[in-house]
Order: sequence, then C-alpha cells, then structure tokens
Amino acid sequence: MTIKTGDTLPDATMLVMGDEGPQQVQLSDKVKGRKVVIFGLPGAYTGTCTTAHVPSFMVTYDAFMEKGVDEIICVSVNDPFVMKAWGDSTRAIETGITMLADAESTFTKAIGMNFSAGPVGFVDRSKRYAMLVEDGVVKILNEEEGPGVCEVSAGETLLAQMA
Repeated sequence: MTIKTGDTLPDATMLVMGDEGPQQVQLSDKVKGRKVVIFGLPGAYTGTCTTAHVPSFMVTYDAFMEKGVDEIICVSVNDPFVMKAWGDSTRAIETGITMLADAESTFTKAIGMNFSAGPVGFVDRSKRYAMLVEDGVVKILNEEEGPGVCEVSAGETLLAQMA
C-alpha cells in the first residue's frame, strides 16, 4: 500500500557515512517533533536525479529553512558510500541536504514507492517523490508519474504548496 497524506511514516533504519564509516540512522529520530522534507529518487548519479531533482532542493534550501523546515533528506536505494560521494560531487551535502541510503529498500518498500526496471539494472528502487513530514505525519506528498520526470516532486513545487 502506498503512503498517503495524513499517514504516519513507518520507522526505518537507513545508513549515512560518518567519519568512521557507515552509521545507522533511525528515521523516527529524524522526524519526531520536527518538520522535515524527504525526497526520494531512483538512483545516485542518474540523469534526472542529478540534473534536476537534487538541484531543485539545493536552490530552495534556504527558503525551506525560512518556512521552518528542520532538515531536508534525500533518500535513495543505494549504499552509503555512493550517497556520500554523490552528495559531495553535487555539493548537496555542502548545501545542507542529508543523504540517506535505504540500502535494502526497506523504507521505500514500506511506503509503497518501490519499482523495478531490470533492463537498466534497477531492482526495488525508489519512485520519484517529495513529501513534507511534521512530527512523523505526512502533510504533503507529491509522487511523479514516471522516474524520468521531475515536476511535482521538485523542490520548487513542494515549497509553493507549503502554507
């Protein structure tokens, strides 16, 4: 079942690169009592993800912070080494975006946002989406029709929807 507005996010253990290697992060700790933007995408270093989706949250980062957002999190079904390297190469980490690896697609599957496209090597990857979460509850959810499109899930769209 796909998550929808008004639902509470399921907890999940994700990975982030720390100073001494991969570290586990509980999503519940990231969202409890906080206003958080989470955006998911098919994969690090892929076309639309690199040229449109991540940059859309980089250019809107300050405006989200002005609207009271505590953190912007990018989630992808990749390993934490790749997410760190991609976050560095795009300068997303430098901007302030948290790059979380959903290495086993646990969170992505739990919210019903997984898809597979075997011919291009995508198995249980994430659909493209963006959501505003307040204290663990989804307030706004924007899911793209297809993985190569970044319109309703773009940072600019989510920012415009916030009151």
